[in-house]
Amino acid sequence: MKEFKLPDVGEGLTEAEIVRWHVKAGDPVEVNQTIVEIETAKAVVELPCPFEGVVAALLVEEGETVDVGRPIIAVDDGSADPAPPPPAAAAPGDREALADDLVPAVPAVPEEAGRNGTAAGGGEKRRPVLVGYGVKPGAAKRRPRRQPPAASGPQGAAPGAVPDRSAAVPGPQAAVPGGVPGPASVATGPQAAAGRAAVLAKPPVRKLAKDLGIDLAALTGTGPQGSITREDVHAAAAAPVRPAARAGTADEERIPVRGVRKATAQAMVASAFTAPHVTEFLQVDVTGTMEAVARLRALDDFAGVKVSPLLLVAKALLVAVRRHPMVNSAWDEAAQEIVVKHRVNLGIAAATPRGLLVPNVKDAQSLSLPELAAALTELAETARAGRTRPADMAGGTITITNVGVFGVDAGTPILNPGESAILALGQVRDMPWVVDGQIAVRKVCTLALSFDHRVVDGELGSLFLRDVGAMLQDPLRMLAWG
Repeated sequence: MKEFKLPDVGEGLTEAEIVRWHVKAGDPVEVNQTIVEIETAKAVVELPCPFEGVVAALLVEEGETVDVGRPIIAVDDGSADPAPPPPAAAAPGDREALADDLVPAVPAVPEEAGRNGTAAGGGEKRRPVLVGYGVKPGAAKRRPRRQPPAASGPQGAAPGAVPDRSAAVPGPQAAVPGGVPGPASVATGPQAAAGRAAVLAKPPVRKLAKDLGIDLAALTGTGPQGSITREDVHAAAAAPVRPAARAGTADEERIPVRGVRKATAQAMVASAFTAPHVTEFLQVDVTGTMEAVARLRALDDFAGVKVSPLLLVAKALLVAVRRHPMVNSAWDEAAQEIVVKHRVNLGIAAATPRGLLVPNVKDAQSLSLPELAAALTELAETARAGRTRPADMAGGTITITNVGVFGVDAGTPILNPGESAILALGQVRDMPWVVDGQIAVRKVCTLALSFDHRVVDGELGSLFLRDVGAMLQDPLRMLAWG
């Protein structure tokens, strides 16, 4: 039996939400077969199975958020431990061997005691021993067996002391010297006060329960003498867990913040309260850009890709970055340096059912106009389908957000952490405009540039925004300046 633990599929991710299982208990699985879709703080990712076998249990429900490293599925690959022999067949001389397999739960050693190797109540030094591996040399002497009194009290052992299992003899009424109960007895001392019976389980079963986050004390064992088996643990892990109901009243609803929404919120707060934002606005006559878009759509080079004003805005921004490279920079707080990026990984903010995503086109500065159009089309389709990979959203250097598609004229965009500029494109609308001294109806939009004032001062930001506007007013400038 093997458990597949949730891996880190991104850059230091710590948790993910289980979106949809592709398998169920009893299904055969092969190596690299897709078994589950998870949603991280950056993307929806399909996970392949690293094992071959039969699904024993799904350890996490759909919709549940789990930490990286937690087992999410158990696969029976034929390596399950054989069932222990019935205790009735064990000879009296074999009882001590059986006691090693059926070890009752013991109180944890206090932290202070664990550090200096002594019991909590003082006394001789004791070294912790791995369960099932015997005691350290020098502690191999066996104490003589002694029949305990009929009624044992809390004084039978010092709180936190590790019992000596070498004298444990399981039996219907047996109790282990030192205050730890035998397999069929009830715990004394603090455990008795809590009303909890001893838990019997093999060391491998205890490790499995710990890995799966299962409380052995809450299980009813089906093994010999009521011991907990691997099957009991897997059954408990596979039991459906009802998600907590959303809090609220008839007048409101409370929605847990997680996944992309949580990551976006954290990033925006960090950006807004770290980088000093400045936003400048520029209204531009984009009639020439709209005419150029119509002509590009008719060219064979752009067949099968979407040609929109965003394409020429992206191209104009890339040319402006070449003219003003400091805009494509990042502030390194730790090193107190400005890092000028020679590659332009152009981020495009995309509204998706999962929330706001900002995937980026890698090395956008080296793409031709048809290649850039194809890259933007693929980026948008992948984001809408929820297939954006974490790598697609990492390493962005500058971003464009198109609020015009929502019928908005302008906004004050917030920088993505690690970037120094973001350009917002407003809606293109018919407006009266002065052309050669005459009022005419033109296609007009508003550009808004937010920048980190630690890196980009007012002059540089203004020059950059002016150049982008000039190229959108007259697209031929892209050829002249590019």
